[in-house]
Amino acid sequence: MQKFEINVKKTSKIRDFLLNYGFSSAQTNKILKNKDVKRDGKRLQEDEVLNAGETVVVFCEEPPKPKVKKLYEDDNVVVVSKGPEIEVQGDGGVEKLLPGSIAVHRLDRNTTGVLILAKNEQAEKALKDAFKNKTIEKLYVCEVVGKPNFKGELQEAYLVKNASRSEVKIYKTYVQKAVKISSRFKTVKQGEQTSLVVAQIFTGKTHQIRAQLAFMGFPIVGDGKYGNNKINKKFKQKYQKLHCFSLKIEKIDKNFEYLKNKAFIDKPQWAEKYI
Repeated sequence: MQKFEINVKKTSKIRDFLLNYGFSSAQTNKILKNKDVKRDGKRLQEDEVLNAGETVVVFCEEPPKPKVKKLYEDDNVVVVSKGPEIEVQGDGGVEKLLPGSIAVHRLDRNTTGVLILAKNEQAEKALKDAFKNKTIEKLYVCEVVGKPNFKGELQEAYLVKNASRSEVKIYKTYVQKAVKISSRFKTVKQGEQTSLVVAQIFTGKTHQIRAQLAFMGFPIVGDGKYGNNKINKKFKQKYQKLHCFSLKIEKIDKNFEYLKNKAFIDKPQWAEKYI
C-alpha cells in the first residue's frame, strides 16, 4: 500500500476529488470502500467534503495517473495530452479541469492523446475554422488485432450513426443516411497477434478509426464497443489502445500566425519506437 499526501486545490466531494486527481474509477471505489482517505489522521466518509487549501492522505496500491498533462500554453491556447476515463466536455471533463479553456475538437472518452483548447473567443473561432478547413493535421497510433499490411493508401467507406445507442456502423457502399468517410492507415509494426497502425482521418466522424478498422477485420485492442471482448480480456486491456500522438497546425488565421506549422507531439510508451 502506498501513501499519497495531496493538497486540495478546489472544494469538492471526495469522489470527485479522487477522480479529478487521476485515480481510476476502480481505484476510487476501492479507496472509498476501505475509507482510505484521511484528514488530520481521521478516516473520512464518502459523503464528506474536502475544502480548498486542506491536505489529505490517500492510501492506494498504485499511484494516480494524471488525466491531463500540459504540453504547451500561451495567452490564446492550451495543449494537453489527455488520459482515459475523461470526456473533453461536461462535468469532470478537460474543460472543467482547465478553467477558462474552450473545447474546439474532441477525443472519445477512452481515447488518449493530444488535444488543443482555446482560451478566448478569437482563438476559438480561428481553431474551429482551421479544423473545418482541414488545415490541422492529427495523427493517431493504435494497436490492432491481426496482421494488416497497410501502406498508407486511402481507405473510403460509408458511416451511419445511431445516436440513441452511441455507436456507428460502417458499410462498403452507400446506404440511406450514410456519410462518406476517408482515412489513411499505415502499418508500422507487424506482430504475431497484434500490430501497430498509424491513422490519419480526413472526415473526423464519430468513432471513425475504431469502427472502420473493425469493419476491415482489424479491431483495436481494448475496444469494448467495436472489438472482441475475449481478445480484450486476453490482452488485459479495458480501454482502446488508440492515441492521438501528433497535432500540427498547418495554416490558421493571420492573427495567430505564430502557431502556423507548430506541431505538438506526445508519443505513448507502447508505440514510441515505431512512430
